[in-house]
Amino acid sequence: MTQERSILLLVSIAFVGTLAVACSKDKPATDTPSDAATHASVGILMFGDSGYHLNYPDQDDYDDLFTPEEFYQDEWDDWEDDKRPMDEFEARPTSISPVTGQTVPATGMHAVSRAMKTFCAEKATCHFGLMLGDNIYPSGATLGADGFDDADRFRDIFTIPFGDIVQKPDSYRTYVTLGNHDWETSREGGFAQIEFLDAAEEFYIDGPFYTVKPPAGNGDIELFIVDTAMILASTTVYEDFLHDDGSEATTDILDEPDYFVEPMTEAEKAQPQWLEEQLKASTAKWKFVVAHHPVWSSSGSKFEQARVLREMLLPAMCRYADGYLVGHDHTLEIHTDDCSAALGKATAEPLVQIVSGAAAKQRPTHTTFMQHQDAKYPEHKTLYAEGLLWGFAHMTLEGDTARVQTIKLPDDGSSDMTVSFEFEFPRRSHLNQ
Repeated sequence: MTQERSILLLVSIAFVGTLAVACSKDKPATDTPSDAATHASVGILMFGDSGYHLNYPDQDDYDDLFTPEEFYQDEWDDWEDDKRPMDEFEARPTSISPVTGQTVPATGMHAVSRAMKTFCAEKATCHFGLMLGDNIYPSGATLGADGFDDADRFRDIFTIPFGDIVQKPDSYRTYVTLGNHDWETSREGGFAQIEFLDAAEEFYIDGPFYTVKPPAGNGDIELFIVDTAMILASTTVYEDFLHDDGSEATTDILDEPDYFVEPMTEAEKAQPQWLEEQLKASTAKWKFVVAHHPVWSSSGSKFEQARVLREMLLPAMCRYADGYLVGHDHTLEIHTDDCSAALGKATAEPLVQIVSGAAAKQRPTHTTFMQHQDAKYPEHKTLYAEGLLWGFAHMTLEGDTARVQTIKLPDDGSSDMTVSFEFEFPRRSHLNQ
């Protein structure tokens, strides 16, 4: 490709991205395909951090050409550096990279995809899905900068594994938010992903942030999608640091984003205010905020981001939302927050946060960090947190009750499923305003 054509491609994608943001408020508030239906109960599939495909290696895979023994030692060293209890050490499952021929972390993308299709066909009803960010590892769409064609990348990471989760769907779509990895190469790369997903019938996205009422809810369910990578890039965040006992330590070292998602427009800069206004004005029965980054986290390496997001998003969610649905941690987790720190007093029902980020790349929880976190923040409770696994979550809404199941898969790459945790919670948004 000539230099002139390359420049033209970048400019055109940037224009499409800018137009997507500018027009996102003009699209209909409700996604209404022609076969929209009403359901007594609604099933929602939730999966995040799904974009780790071995055909598209990270730069680290070229730098760290590990034998199996070297990979195991690197896992041990990382565990020790993270100040996790060494008697709990477990290495992640491995594969051989088809690109470098060396040992790399295995991906659960394909096993999770197969399991979700079986789950929705045989175990539960899935009316729509939520893809919770970091949809493309390691660096989002690259416009060919890494030597791989984005058309192939989109096919391998979106269409093949997640384009047909439900066969002959009744208005089934997967609603998408972006994560930090999706913006890592460039702003243009992030909008190239948005453009592809916006055009794909099986997926739905309306710019980096948007609201939508999936047709299965007949107007009673509204999703409020925010780009938390963009929100975090707009403010000050410090590096995470732990004391030797696993408790939080403070530092004055800034966590500088290594991705290109700094908000550029006034609308992008005002996402927290936009979220509160949209939640307050909504007439939906169920209101769910969908994003990538948690406000509570188990890994011990995300708590400064979570602290910032609690300050920026929790007051609005505590007043008006029924739940917060996220990924980022490559784990399955359920937390509650009684909103006393955010609002000055506890609400009638706590805010539930569901973390479902185990769709491709495994990460452990940090047990001593979790113990200190639960003791330090009385408003918060960890109901369930499990790492070093592959899996997804499913939620059924029926009447005024939500029932959540987390489903985990074995490390052998099969699609055998185990329900690892179940939890019910009531609709809360009408009580806490």
